[in-house]
Amino acid sequence: MFRLTGISKRYAQVCALDNVSLDIAPGQTTVLIGPSGCGKTTLLRALIGLAVPDAGNVAFDGDTVCESNVLAIRRRVGYVVQDGGLFPHLTARQNIQLMARYLEWNRADRDARTAELAALSHFPADCLDRYPLELSGGQNQRVGLMRALMLDPEVLLLDEPLGALDPMIRFELQQDLREIFGRLGKTVVMVTHDLAEAAFLGHEIVLMRDGQVVQRGRLGDMLQAPADEFVARFIRAQRSHLPNTGTPT
Repeated sequence: MFRLTGISKRYAQVCALDNVSLDIAPGQTTVLIGPSGCGKTTLLRALIGLAVPDAGNVAFDGDTVCESNVLAIRRRVGYVVQDGGLFPHLTARQNIQLMARYLEWNRADRDARTAELAALSHFPADCLDRYPLELSGGQNQRVGLMRALMLDPEVLLLDEPLGALDPMIRFELQQDLREIFGRLGKTVVMVTHDLAEAAFLGHEIVLMRDGQVVQRGRLGDMLQAPADEFVARFIRAQRSHLPNTGTPT
């Protein structure tokens, strides 16, 4: 679904991406993981032209992402930003329907799609007309997810969608996300800093450091054959949180 070929990106003196080449398979969940500042969010943003590479090429479904087609590509992609990114002056329903209203869907179609998504994401229907400040953190994350899914995109991008939640709510949302990903069968690219979460949700894990891809594959591959000492140290640092660490995942 995406093909990145030799992409690099600098911000002043900071190298965010350094000659990254990566294929992202359709219909699967790919999880980008690594320490803070490793380039995973920049890579996610580069997929839809929100971060324009200084060098290299990004292709979506066979077409190079460029100024002439980027808006059309973005309509085929749902994006969940960190902390939900909801507009506080809009209700949950209005946040969810934002793009549908812009595209002039009629009200009946908007409301039918919203009800469908609320059922899918286990969001209480009687909370749809509340404002973000009247909702819990987990509910706001569900609203952000529903907004990203409103136009039924082919691809879903999520930037640390569960990072600010307490462990109990995070666990519930992890379960729900895996169910939703499996049911919809969309291409998903997700950023997280939690290796256990990456293993739970992803078909493939892409571990990054200093703007480069260090290793990609299943958790079991990284446990059995780490590409270098950084990979081994990264896994050791999180191993106490991993399920079944003795068995490849």
